[in-house]
Amino acid sequence: MIRYALICGDCEHAFEAWFASSSAFDTLAGKRLVTCPECVGANVSKQIMAPSVKSPRKAAARSDAERLAEEFAARARDHVAQNFDYVGDDFASEARAMFYGETDDRPIWGATTPEESAALAEEGVPAAPLPRAFTPKPPKQATSKRKLN
Repeated sequence: MIRYALICGDCEHAFEAWFASSSAFDTLAGKRLVTCPECVGANVSKQIMAPSVKSPRKAAARSDAERLAEEFAARARDHVAQNFDYVGDDFASEARAMFYGETDDRPIWGATTPEESAALAEEGVPAAPLPRAFTPKPPKQATSKRKLN
């Protein structure tokens, strides 16, 4: 994907657009399919642009937003690890047992197969996958090849 700064030759409106490649822009512009969002004219051309290349120093420096997101994810992982019981591959049966009142409710996390996850959803059992960034490492004695919830 490539982003171009464009300008309309009719109304001089400046705007940006994304294209699959530079040749995709050339093909679409040649067929007059790239149009101005202001006047809908097809007299659109590329503006002069500086390439967006990160220097090694800039690449190493993370933005405040990236740092905040990483800190939030770390706190979420710690919260799950400290406050939820890891039930491993028994997640579906444990979630069902709580849903149907066979065991006391408690916060749990573990793993399911795609089929088990779909069956839980069909039954109305409240369960959702944890985003990978929020998922702590399972205890060493418990490893699974199933999708974590």
